[in-house]
Amino acid sequence: MSERIRLSAQVAPEQGGQRLDQIAAQLFPDHSRSRLQGWIKDGSLTVDGRSLRPRDTLYGGEQLELDAEREVQGDWQPEAIELAVVYEDDSLLVINKPAGLVVHPAAGHQDGTLLNALLHHAPQLATVPRAGIVHRLDKDTTGLMVVAKTLEAQTDLVAQLQARTVTREYECVVVGVMTAGGKVDAPIARHGVNRQKMAVVADGKPAVSHYRVIRRFRAHTHVRVKLETGRTHQIRVHMSHIHFPLVGDQTYAGRLRIPPGASPELVKLLREFPRQALHARRLELEHPLDGRLMSWEVPLPRDMIELLTLLREDGELDE
Repeated sequence: MSERIRLSAQVAPEQGGQRLDQIAAQLFPDHSRSRLQGWIKDGSLTVDGRSLRPRDTLYGGEQLELDAEREVQGDWQPEAIELAVVYEDDSLLVINKPAGLVVHPAAGHQDGTLLNALLHHAPQLATVPRAGIVHRLDKDTTGLMVVAKTLEAQTDLVAQLQARTVTREYECVVVGVMTAGGKVDAPIARHGVNRQKMAVVADGKPAVSHYRVIRRFRAHTHVRVKLETGRTHQIRVHMSHIHFPLVGDQTYAGRLRIPPGASPELVKLLREFPRQALHARRLELEHPLDGRLMSWEVPLPRDMIELLTLLREDGELDE
């Protein structure tokens, strides 16, 4: 289902000199900048009757006309899927996502998703685009996600994400022994051949990850990663790019590495680890209503604790 949106606004003289997408975000604050960029690109948002590019500069006095279709959730059904709620108020819902839960319906996953669970947990989310989902975790990544319960909260959270003021910290276990932390500043886009994968591409979208070592083992490292941007598969792609792929990552990891003389339990777990060893541990943002700085942290899931325990028993280099 979809609904028609028709809006009109004039660019104020003091807004002159800014990009079209920046001005559109100011004039139509109920819609995210990324959505407005899409409408600019497909001609749904025009300037004095003309189609321009999101980056084109306006000078003041222009008339913006928005005539667009917006998807609504009429075809998505509520499902009684249990959610691990970490925090909830009238504006926000913070959950600890388990491994195996797809965030949004897509080809091959039309139901049984987080979105279906959200519609059951909070039926009013049927009136919010994407049931309030403002960022995603991969199906097999665990940890913290924030959901907006109102359109106003969603608009504010999207703006915070775009301004890179939301703090997202992850923990992961990678193959190889890191000597120190660092920064990966490498743009990401769809892989040129395999469209199911992402890759570091020269003309991709900017992507920055900061990482530091927590513990080093004989052939693996426990790492904390802080995202500056939020591209699809960003941590998985960046860690693989610097030759430290995540344990269990069937898409981006290279060959399996098992320490010589490892215990049978560790060998079995490394060979059979069912997912990428990645967990969204900490989240910090400003509350959309009053600007309060709020943060949440959840412990590592059982499978990663078991992996780290066996790696530590096998030999910790930093002891």
